[in-house]
Amino acid sequence: MSGPSGILARLSEHLAGHGLFTRGVVHLDATGPVTAPAPALADGSAARTIVLVGPIGGSLWPAFSQWRTTQTDNGGAHPLDAWSKVVLTATARTFGATAYFPSDPPYQPFQAWAIEAEGMKASPLGILMHPQFGLWHSYRGALGFSRALDVPAKPVAPAHPCDHCLDKPCLSHCPAEAVRVENFNVSACRAHLATEGGQAGCMQQGCLARNACPVGQAYRYPGPQLRFHMQALGQALGQGLEQAPE
Repeated sequence: MSGPSGILARLSEHLAGHGLFTRGVVHLDATGPVTAPAPALADGSAARTIVLVGPIGGSLWPAFSQWRTTQTDNGGAHPLDAWSKVVLTATARTFGATAYFPSDPPYQPFQAWAIEAEGMKASPLGILMHPQFGLWHSYRGALGFSRALDVPAKPVAPAHPCDHCLDKPCLSHCPAEAVRVENFNVSACRAHLATEGGQAGCMQQGCLARNACPVGQAYRYPGPQLRFHMQALGQALGQGLEQAPE
Protein backbone atom coordinates (compact mmCIF):
# COMPACT_ATOMS: atom_id res chain seq x y z
CA MET A 1 0.00 0.00 0.00
CA SER A 2 2.66 2.48 -1.02
CA GLY A 3 0.84 4.07 -3.95
CA PRO A 4 -1.58 6.99 -3.98
CA SER A 5 -4.45 4.91 -2.62
CA GLY A 6 -2.28 3.51 0.19
CA ILE A 7 -1.22 6.94 1.42
CA LEU A 8 -4.63 7.74 2.87
CA ALA A 9 -4.80 4.44 4.74
CA ARG A 10 -1.35 4.94 6.23
CA LEU A 11 -2.12 8.58 6.97
CA SER A 12 -5.32 7.67 8.81
CA GLU A 13 -3.46 5.09 10.89
CA HIS A 14 -0.75 7.61 11.72
CA LEU A 15 -3.19 10.34 12.74
CA ALA A 16 -5.25 8.01 14.91
CA GLY A 17 -2.49 8.02 17.51
CA HIS A 18 -3.08 11.75 17.97
CA GLY A 19 -6.87 11.56 18.06
CA LEU A 20 -7.11 13.03 14.56
CA PHE A 21 -8.84 11.88 11.38
CA THR A 22 -8.66 12.51 7.66
CA ARG A 23 -11.76 14.71 7.37
CA GLY A 24 -12.17 14.95 3.62
CA VAL A 25 -10.24 15.16 0.36
CA VAL A 26 -10.31 17.89 -2.27
CA HIS A 27 -8.87 17.25 -5.73
CA LEU A 28 -7.48 20.33 -7.45
CA ASP A 29 -6.80 20.96 -11.09
CA ALA A 30 -4.35 23.57 -12.36
CA THR A 31 -6.49 26.40 -11.01
CA GLY A 32 -8.09 24.63 -8.05
CA PRO A 33 -11.81 24.23 -7.39
CA VAL A 34 -14.17 27.10 -8.06
CA THR A 35 -13.87 28.06 -4.37
CA ALA A 36 -10.18 29.02 -4.43
CA PRO A 37 -6.91 28.61 -6.32
CA ALA A 38 -4.62 25.71 -5.50
CA PRO A 39 -2.21 26.59 -2.67
CA ALA A 40 1.53 26.39 -3.12
CA LEU A 41 3.52 23.45 -1.85
CA ALA A 42 6.84 23.87 -0.09
CA ASP A 43 8.69 23.64 -3.44
CA GLY A 44 6.54 26.36 -4.98
CA SER A 45 4.45 24.10 -7.21
CA ALA A 46 0.67 23.91 -6.90
CA ALA A 47 -0.97 21.27 -4.73
CA ARG A 48 -3.10 18.71 -6.57
CA THR A 49 -4.79 17.13 -3.53
CA ILE A 50 -5.79 18.57 -0.17
CA VAL A 51 -6.47 16.25 2.76
CA LEU A 52 -8.31 17.92 5.64
CA VAL A 53 -7.34 16.81 9.14
CA GLY A 54 -9.23 17.27 12.37
CA PRO A 55 -10.86 15.72 15.42
CA ILE A 56 -14.31 14.23 15.84
CA GLY A 57 -15.91 15.06 19.16
CA GLY A 58 -13.33 15.01 21.94
CA SER A 59 -10.98 12.63 20.13
CA LEU A 60 -7.92 14.91 20.32
CA TRP A 61 -8.32 15.87 23.97
CA PRO A 62 -6.30 13.01 25.58
CA ALA A 63 -3.29 13.40 23.26
CA PHE A 64 -3.37 17.19 23.41
CA SER A 65 -3.71 17.25 27.21
CA GLN A 66 -0.81 14.81 27.60
CA TRP A 67 1.37 16.94 25.31
CA ARG A 68 0.69 20.05 27.40
CA THR A 69 2.04 18.33 30.51
CA THR A 70 5.39 17.94 28.72
CA GLN A 71 5.67 21.66 27.91
CA THR A 72 7.31 24.01 30.39
CA ASP A 73 4.90 26.79 29.35
CA ASN A 74 1.88 24.46 29.17
CA GLY A 75 1.78 24.98 25.42
CA GLY A 76 2.07 28.77 25.32
CA ALA A 77 -0.56 31.39 24.51
CA HIS A 78 -2.23 29.28 21.81
CA PRO A 79 -1.55 25.71 22.86
CA LEU A 80 -3.96 23.93 20.52
CA ASP A 81 -2.50 25.72 17.51
CA ALA A 82 1.00 24.92 18.75
CA TRP A 83 0.19 21.23 19.24
CA SER A 84 -1.49 21.00 15.85
CA LYS A 85 1.61 22.42 14.18
CA VAL A 86 3.92 20.02 16.00
CA VAL A 87 1.82 17.02 14.97
CA LEU A 88 0.96 17.99 11.39
CA THR A 89 4.33 19.47 10.46
CA ALA A 90 5.96 16.19 11.43
CA THR A 91 3.22 14.27 9.62
CA ALA A 92 3.78 16.32 6.48
CA ARG A 93 7.49 15.48 6.52
CA THR A 94 6.72 11.78 6.94
CA PHE A 95 4.29 11.69 4.03
CA GLY A 96 6.03 14.12 1.66
CA ALA A 97 3.28 16.75 1.97
CA THR A 98 2.97 20.42 2.89
CA ALA A 99 1.02 21.40 6.00
CA TYR A 100 -1.43 24.32 6.12
CA PHE A 101 -3.05 25.76 9.24
CA PRO A 102 -6.15 27.94 9.76
CA SER A 103 -4.15 30.34 11.96
CA ASP A 104 -1.34 30.99 9.49
CA PRO A 105 -1.14 33.36 6.51
CA PRO A 106 -1.57 33.09 3.64
CA TYR A 107 -4.96 32.03 4.99
CA GLN A 108 -6.36 29.01 3.21
CA PRO A 109 -10.08 28.47 2.53
CA PHE A 110 -10.68 25.69 5.07
CA GLN A 111 -14.45 26.08 5.14
CA ALA A 112 -14.62 26.12 1.35
CA TRP A 113 -12.46 22.98 1.23
CA ALA A 114 -14.73 21.28 3.77
CA ILE A 115 -17.83 22.20 1.80
CA GLU A 116 -16.19 20.89 -1.37
CA ALA A 117 -15.10 17.65 0.33
CA GLU A 118 -18.17 16.76 2.36
CA GLY A 119 -20.97 18.97 1.08
CA MET A 120 -21.60 20.59 4.45
CA LYS A 121 -23.26 23.94 5.05
CA ALA A 122 -22.90 26.50 7.81
CA SER A 123 -25.14 26.51 10.88
CA PRO A 124 -26.48 29.76 12.37
CA LEU A 125 -23.42 29.74 14.66
CA GLY A 126 -21.16 29.87 11.61
CA ILE A 127 -19.78 26.39 12.35
CA LEU A 128 -20.19 23.87 9.55
CA MET A 129 -22.95 21.38 10.38
CA HIS A 130 -21.99 17.75 9.90
CA PRO A 131 -24.96 15.38 9.46
CA GLN A 132 -23.49 12.88 11.95
CA PHE A 133 -21.17 14.87 14.23
CA GLY A 134 -23.31 18.00 14.35
CA LEU A 135 -21.28 20.97 15.59
CA TRP A 136 -18.74 18.80 17.42
CA HIS A 137 -15.90 18.62 14.92
CA SER A 138 -13.23 20.93 13.56
CA TYR A 139 -10.24 21.17 11.25
CA ARG A 140 -6.80 21.50 12.80
CA GLY A 141 -4.98 21.69 9.50
CA ALA A 142 -4.63 20.27 6.01
CA LEU A 143 -2.00 18.44 4.03
CA GLY A 144 -1.23 19.31 0.43
CA PHE A 145 0.10 16.66 -1.96
CA SER A 146 1.76 17.08 -5.34
CA ARG A 147 -0.20 14.22 -6.93
CA ALA A 148 -3.79 13.13 -7.14
CA LEU A 149 -4.68 10.56 -4.48
CA ASP A 150 -7.08 7.76 -5.27
CA VAL A 151 -10.10 8.02 -3.01
CA PRO A 152 -13.63 6.60 -3.11
CA ALA A 153 -16.19 8.59 -5.05
CA LYS A 154 -17.57 11.49 -3.02
CA PRO A 155 -20.98 10.56 -1.59
CA VAL A 156 -24.07 12.52 -2.48
CA ALA A 157 -24.27 15.55 -0.20
CA PRO A 158 -26.66 14.81 2.69
CA ALA A 159 -29.62 16.99 3.50
CA HIS A 160 -28.59 19.92 5.65
CA PRO A 161 -29.95 19.22 9.18
CA CYS A 162 -30.65 22.91 9.81
CA ASP A 163 -33.05 23.00 6.85
CA HIS A 164 -35.25 20.42 8.56
CA CYS A 165 -34.94 21.70 12.13
CA LEU A 166 -38.24 23.38 12.95
CA ASP A 167 -37.57 24.46 16.54
CA LYS A 168 -34.10 25.98 15.92
CA PRO A 169 -33.03 25.60 19.60
CA CYS A 170 -29.66 27.20 18.81
CA LEU A 171 -31.52 30.49 18.32
CA SER A 172 -33.72 30.35 21.40
CA HIS A 173 -31.07 29.06 23.83
CA CYS A 174 -28.53 31.84 23.28
CA PRO A 175 -28.93 34.07 26.37
CA ALA A 176 -27.39 36.99 24.48
CA GLU A 177 -29.59 36.51 21.40
CA ALA A 178 -26.32 36.62 19.47
CA VAL A 179 -27.13 33.63 17.25
CA ARG A 180 -29.39 34.67 14.40
CA VAL A 181 -30.24 33.12 11.06
CA GLU A 182 -28.75 36.06 9.16
CA ASN A 183 -25.51 36.39 11.16
CA PHE A 184 -23.64 35.89 14.43
CA ASN A 185 -23.70 39.02 16.62
CA VAL A 186 -20.13 39.16 17.92
CA SER A 187 -20.70 42.25 20.07
CA ALA A 188 -23.67 40.70 21.87
CA CYS A 189 -21.74 37.50 22.55
CA ARG A 190 -18.73 39.44 23.82
CA ALA A 191 -20.85 41.56 26.15
CA HIS A 192 -22.68 38.54 27.59
CA LEU A 193 -19.54 36.52 28.29
CA ALA A 194 -18.25 39.40 30.41
CA THR A 195 -21.30 39.25 32.73
CA GLU A 196 -21.72 37.08 35.81
CA GLY A 197 -24.33 35.02 33.99
CA GLY A 198 -22.05 34.52 31.02
CA GLN A 199 -19.18 33.41 33.23
CA ALA A 200 -21.36 30.90 35.08
CA GLY A 201 -23.21 29.73 31.96
CA CYS A 202 -21.44 29.58 28.62
CA MET A 203 -17.91 29.94 29.97
CA GLN A 204 -18.32 26.97 32.33
CA GLN A 205 -20.72 24.77 30.38
CA GLY A 206 -19.80 25.62 26.81
CA CYS A 207 -21.78 27.78 24.39
CA LEU A 208 -25.41 27.20 25.39
CA ALA A 209 -26.60 27.68 21.83
CA ARG A 210 -24.15 25.07 20.55
CA ASN A 211 -25.11 22.69 23.36
CA ALA A 212 -28.79 23.00 22.44
CA CYS A 213 -28.35 21.65 18.90
CA PRO A 214 -29.83 18.13 18.83
CA VAL A 215 -27.54 16.85 16.05
CA GLY A 216 -24.51 14.82 17.09
CA GLN A 217 -25.03 15.08 20.84
CA ALA A 218 -23.06 11.85 21.35
CA TYR A 219 -19.97 13.71 20.09
CA ARG A 220 -20.27 16.69 22.45
CA TYR A 221 -16.89 17.76 23.82
CA PRO A 222 -16.01 16.74 27.40
CA GLY A 223 -16.33 19.44 30.06
CA PRO A 224 -12.64 20.41 30.27
CA GLN A 225 -12.47 20.77 26.49
CA LEU A 226 -15.64 22.90 26.42
CA ARG A 227 -14.15 25.25 29.01
CA PHE A 228 -10.83 25.37 27.13
CA HIS A 229 -12.53 26.44 23.90
CA MET A 230 -14.70 29.02 25.67
CA GLN A 231 -11.65 30.57 27.32
CA ALA A 232 -9.98 30.76 23.91
CA LEU A 233 -13.13 32.29 22.43
CA GLY A 234 -13.32 34.82 25.24
CA GLN A 235 -9.74 35.87 24.52
CA ALA A 236 -10.39 36.08 20.79
CA LEU A 237 -13.53 38.18 21.29
CA GLY A 238 -11.59 40.50 23.55
CA GLN A 239 -9.12 41.01 20.70
CA GLY A 240 -11.87 41.92 18.24
CA LEU A 241 -12.72 38.65 16.55
CA GLU A 242 -15.18 39.45 13.77
CA GLN A 243 -16.63 36.03 13.09
CA ALA A 244 -18.01 33.06 14.96
CA PRO A 245 -15.53 30.41 16.07
CA GLU A 246 -14.96 27.19 14.15
